[in-house]
Amino acid sequence: MSDEFYRIRRLPPYVIAEVNAMRARARAAGEDIIDLGMGNPDLPPPPHVIAKLCEVAMKPDAHGYSASKGILGLRKAQAGYYQRRFGVEVDPESQVVVTLGSKEGLANLAQAITAPGDVVLAPNPSYPIHTFGFIIAGATIRSIPTTPGPGFFDSLERAVRFTVPKPTVMVIGYPSNPTAEVVDLAFYEQVVAFAREHKIWVLSDLAYSELYFDGMPTPSILQVKGAMDVAVEFTSMSKTYSMAGWRIGFAVGNQTLIGALTRVKSYLDYGAFTPIQAAAVAAINGPQDIVASNRALYQRRRDVLVESFGRAGWDIPSPRASMFAWAPLPPALKHLGSLEFAKQLLTQAGVAVAPGVGYGEEGEGFVRIAMVENEQRLRQAARNVKKYLQSMGVNTPAASAGA
Repeated sequence: MSDEFYRIRRLPPYVIAEVNAMRARARAAGEDIIDLGMGNPDLPPPPHVIAKLCEVAMKPDAHGYSASKGILGLRKAQAGYYQRRFGVEVDPESQVVVTLGSKEGLANLAQAITAPGDVVLAPNPSYPIHTFGFIIAGATIRSIPTTPGPGFFDSLERAVRFTVPKPTVMVIGYPSNPTAEVVDLAFYEQVVAFAREHKIWVLSDLAYSELYFDGMPTPSILQVKGAMDVAVEFTSMSKTYSMAGWRIGFAVGNQTLIGALTRVKSYLDYGAFTPIQAAAVAAINGPQDIVASNRALYQRRRDVLVESFGRAGWDIPSPRASMFAWAPLPPALKHLGSLEFAKQLLTQAGVAVAPGVGYGEEGEGFVRIAMVENEQRLRQAARNVKKYLQSMGVNTPAASAGA
């Protein structure tokens, strides 16, 4: 009997899990760890959403199997969101499916549309499921840049010209996890034109659609004329409504792709617990105060993070969206690499971050910082970081001034 399972052999050790395990051991030992590693919201959902969950859960008939593709009311609610937010009309019956978070939807769609040996274009660095969902399905990954711009489309042209077999799927995700980069509608127009010309499916991850800053809303690829011919988009309740543990997301778009995902899901799950889906309807259709307040809160945290860490001697580019900052290692410590730097930051500063190499080889030299602690804790993290940098011989602003 062999324990060399095909799909497990294709999965490298999960680098980020190593830091997570260190964090768990430190906390178990009573250490105060400021956790900026995992993108786990620290805020509750709105009270009326929790109330709806409890109300429906009290009904005797609410505890059976639900609908694998999602209850109709929730699919209609998501269609209404696309109409209000993006001006996009979708059919809740054939162009919307409810997923157990966007991660599950991406993974199951990969299983549905991928054959062993297929070539998939995926960004590097990127959220791990963007690549490993397809690797598990047997595909080969050809990396494309995460950063939008001329180099992005040059890489697409090279991929089509020189890859055998020709790529069948392209994955993109903006606002990006982990880099927090954003794109405009013109970028999506080019992506759709390229995909239509070369007959490539596009999977767009829009999980951070509502966490945009400085009054610059993020677009949807489905706003582009012709996008429904080639694209499906994934969104999530996790960050918008602080419902990460509820595991509710959506796939919206091309009818063929939605049909494939729906069919695979019908074999694998019975959908989320019905009271959770009913509460999700209440979130989407009810008062939207939390959406604006969460956005404002994360923007304040962003500003505190960038300002306080900058004063500590670590310059961090200000993200334009998402709940993450993509931070280059301090130049004097770049030789450590992102994993060792993250380990030292945890053990010597009591601050957990995610090593960039965990998001792909192009993530080396960076760490991802999640803005999931309050402003006071962020400032404390900055003070801890400053002490660590000084202990490593890095000149911080105060040290340079002779303080």
